[in-house]
Amino acid sequence: MKIVVLDAYAGNPGDLSWDEVRKLGDCDIYDRTAPELVIDRARDAEAVLTNKVPLHRKEIEALPKLKYIGVMATGFNVVDIDAASQHGITVTNVPAYSTASVAQLVFAHLLNMCDSVQHYSQEVHAGKWCHCADFTYVNTPIIELAGKTMGIVGLGHIGQAVARIALAMDMRVQAFTSKPQQALPAGVAKVELDSLFATSDVVTLHCPLNASTRNMVDARRLKLMKPTAMLINTARGPLVDEAALAQALKSGQLMAAGIDVMSKEPPAADNPLLAVDNCYITPHIAWASKEARVRLLDVVTANLKAYLAGKPVNVVSP
Repeated sequence: MKIVVLDAYAGNPGDLSWDEVRKLGDCDIYDRTAPELVIDRARDAEAVLTNKVPLHRKEIEALPKLKYIGVMATGFNVVDIDAASQHGITVTNVPAYSTASVAQLVFAHLLNMCDSVQHYSQEVHAGKWCHCADFTYVNTPIIELAGKTMGIVGLGHIGQAVARIALAMDMRVQAFTSKPQQALPAGVAKVELDSLFATSDVVTLHCPLNASTRNMVDARRLKLMKPTAMLINTARGPLVDEAALAQALKSGQLMAAGIDVMSKEPPAADNPLLAVDNCYITPHIAWASKEARVRLLDVVTANLKAYLAGKPVNVVSP
């Protein structure tokens, strides 16, 4: 089998091994692939592995040998699933590999916003504490999470992990989910989406990106939120109207936001959120712990082995 890996670097910048994938066929591994190079590089491939390089209908129809697409991520919107299905191509993904790491970053952002960790570290390094008259130096509010309400949009693996941590921190937890109340973890209340935005002290997004969720956090929903509330997005950038969020943050309509994903990645230099001080942005790193990447590569390999054995798993194509 001819295997082509289109964008190997993000998941494996050199600290992991591709040896188990190489054992499965004749393998070409590219660190990165520009969109215009996809067809040429994958022309003879029966199996293509991709993380963020899109395989649209154009590419799929230009690759008649292609039988398998392994998405090296949980989200699979980079692949035209309808086109793949029409051409008999099996598409798989990697569910749940980064659950612990993503949940961890949710609270890294939340604790930074509540305890002003970044701010106070910068103040200390600037000498402010050295010249303080008191043993403690406080010039911005510190917020305790116990008793606050966490609103979780989407209660899959990551949403449930976030809920467990929030409950352990004595937060009240509510969620917008398709699951019935009786299927929710103990301590988690099911609410409607607008109610969640209006009543939560923290809203964190853990839903997929599709036609119904694109720009779900728009100007109208942001206006529902408390001026003391915080928004966290570690899911998909286009869930949020970035211009509306920038305006809400600058106007004081919203206290702060912690963002790990953006509508375009890397972001354009004129993205309005980059100029907002109370928007804390990390560069899509929630998934990228070594532990999570080891799990990712293990499942990518297992998915391809299962397909070759005629018993595909983690299939997302009809």
